[in-house]
Amino acid sequence: RGRASAAPSTSDREAIRAIRIKKVEELRNKGLDPYAYKWDRTHTANKLQEIYRHLGNGEELDQSDCVSISGRIVARRAFGKLAFLTLRDESGAIQLYCEKERLQSDKFEQLKTLVDIGDILGATGTIKRTDKGELSVCLTSFSLLTKSLLPLPEKYHGLTDVDKRYRQRYVDMIANPDVADIFRKRAKIISEIRKTMESAGFIEVETPVLQGAAGGAEARPFVTYHNSLGQDLYLRIATELHLKRMLVGGFEKVYEIGRIFRNEGISTRHNPEFTTIELYEAYSDYESMMNMAEELVTACALAVNGKLALDYQASYASSDIGVEICLERPWRRETMNNLVKEATGIDFANFRGDVTTAREAALKALDATGVVESDRNSVRASPSVGHVLNEVFELVVEPRLLQPTFVLDYPIEISPLAKPHRRDGGLTERFELFICGREMANAFSELTDPLDQASQIKSSRKVPSESHSKFLFLQRKRLEEQVEQHRRKDGDDDSAYEVKVDEDFLTALEYGMPPASGMGLGIDRLVMLLTNSASIRDVIAFPVLKTK
Repeated sequence: RGRASAAPSTSDREAIRAIRIKKVEELRNKGLDPYAYKWDRTHTANKLQEIYRHLGNGEELDQSDCVSISGRIVARRAFGKLAFLTLRDESGAIQLYCEKERLQSDKFEQLKTLVDIGDILGATGTIKRTDKGELSVCLTSFSLLTKSLLPLPEKYHGLTDVDKRYRQRYVDMIANPDVADIFRKRAKIISEIRKTMESAGFIEVETPVLQGAAGGAEARPFVTYHNSLGQDLYLRIATELHLKRMLVGGFEKVYEIGRIFRNEGISTRHNPEFTTIELYEAYSDYESMMNMAEELVTACALAVNGKLALDYQASYASSDIGVEICLERPWRRETMNNLVKEATGIDFANFRGDVTTAREAALKALDATGVVESDRNSVRASPSVGHVLNEVFELVVEPRLLQPTFVLDYPIEISPLAKPHRRDGGLTERFELFICGREMANAFSELTDPLDQASQIKSSRKVPSESHSKFLFLQRKRLEEQVEQHRRKDGDDDSAYEVKVDEDFLTALEYGMPPASGMGLGIDRLVMLLTNSASIRDVIAFPVLKTK
């Protein structure tokens, strides 16, 4: 058979569908139900491959050793009185060896004329390894369990349209078995996270998805309306504030694995609906969270890959070749300022609040890096030394952090909800974990002073939307036109939106929350790392897409 050229056109699909509907009618006319209730199977395809791996070429077992399997037909070849079908179930694939003389009455003709690629079949027969070495079930009987009406993508062409792969993930998983393997690994990763948390003494809790106030992160929420209550509700943008309420209530180690919703942009790294684990531990600081981050990631890597060395693709590493990531502990721990100093030679501790000099030094350092003008504008617009430091870090250092690195001690100006550093004024006890140039986790020594927390939350009620986050502190006269262009493009009435303060959370803090550390880790990005996936949409079974 020659190489397939393209997937069936719409007209071809409709013609095939019409033919298959007629086959459904023909089956029913024969008294056969093309949509069965159940099938009793004795083995999976992979189990048969494992049990009979030592069977020699040309060997066939006694007819008393009968097996029953079921799955989808993904390939077929017919030659006169002989046909070969490939049956695939969740575990793997096996060949069906179909001889006319082994089947009763007109069953062989039914197999040739009424069974198509894509149909789900139940099959019974004996085990044989062909002369060419293919383990096969020699068919003695079969039953059509589900008649497929639409054709699968061609065997050699596959499903290559990226948009269609995401929209019709069910077809993607049939056509590309490796895709389904990603979601099996995802399930194993989440299971391993739970095992690790439980062994460390953490309790899994559930907090509301619908909330009266969206807090715990700087992000635009989705808003809905509750008819009975007569009020707006928000899909949560973080689980943080309710988990902290649990600490106030007396729990000391809590976590939640849950979906988060943020009404912001879509990219290879961002989906409006994503999964995180957030965890909080009383009587600990951010050092404890670094240890926990190492434990979680390495445990998951060993669970799904059996090793701590990962070959990561070039598209993530910003290089022409892939890079090997070593997850062996301990991981590097370095302050943001020292990392920027290594990359640029600038020590931001020397500026002592002189933002003008800091901007000039940063822009001079960026001249040698090829940073685009729009990114340089964010440096020019930074209102404090801490903001300049963070901008230079994001532009120059972050893409270079390929090996696991804890970036410590963020400026207080960009971390208003973290506890001030106990030794270094102007900094906070906060870290972010970077692997392959992307943020994997964010953690604090938590701010527990209720008055300070209230002041910080209420002073930050104006939260920038994602599209305008770089322009929050723009020098208005200099960049007014750029801001207006972005506003018109995104259809926003204003470059910021009002965030409702969670007054009940502030009340909870006034009852007293113990010293604690907390961390959020993106599970989707962790799955991307451990499955070598290029886009967050590759690790989310049904990602958000614009309706056609």
